[in-house]
Amino acid sequence: MNIIWLGHGSFRIEIGDQILLIDPWFNGNPMLTEDQHDAAIDGATHILVTHGHFDHTADIVGISQKTGAPVSAVYELGKLLFAQGAIEGHAFGRGGTISIGDVTATLVPASHSSSIGMDDTMRYAGQECGFILRGEGKTIYVSGDTDIHADMSWIGDYHKPDIGILSAGGYFTMDMAGAAYAARKYFHFDTVIPCHYKTFPLLEQSAEVLRNGLPGVKVVEPEVMQPITL
Repeated sequence: MNIIWLGHGSFRIEIGDQILLIDPWFNGNPMLTEDQHDAAIDGATHILVTHGHFDHTADIVGISQKTGAPVSAVYELGKLLFAQGAIEGHAFGRGGTISIGDVTATLVPASHSSSIGMDDTMRYAGQECGFILRGEGKTIYVSGDTDIHADMSWIGDYHKPDIGILSAGGYFTMDMAGAAYAARKYFHFDTVIPCHYKTFPLLEQSAEVLRNGLPGVKVVEPEVMQPITL
């Protein structure tokens, strides 16, 4: 399995027989250069979207059309993206699980907000979400944009993820200290990968606090387009 950070909250996950793109945001993403865009989406088989904000959805339709990869998201957001031209995957609900080849993806709660710009207005885009991904004998929790929330208790207990991809930049989401607290209290991760940080000056720039707060856990500070092999 390869987990590849595309900057901000965007990932390419090569797992089982799938190449999944999570919230791929390219245009305006200062961490991913234009000459890296084609490599980032090469061979993509499916696109998963956590919520509607522009830094998670602005490029979804174009990437879906270019790669032929279907898009799956919570019901309202999925329907909005399909109406804009994204290839239809699943518009499903929290607690729902879809099969994507050898991989399954389950929608789980997050604590954030979700809207999408359409027709010069902001439209409600359904509930904000995270994902539980299963494949290759591993379980990954993709938190999506979120603060600490009590549902993490049952997510950790029921799904038992061993890998956590956690938003941790602060300002819009929990910060490094918050992510460390949530990981200690609610989960038993072997590996934690922070995201949604470094992008802009107002976000946290280092994962040192997260690392120091999780003794015994492998905390990997990702580098853009550099595979983390697990």
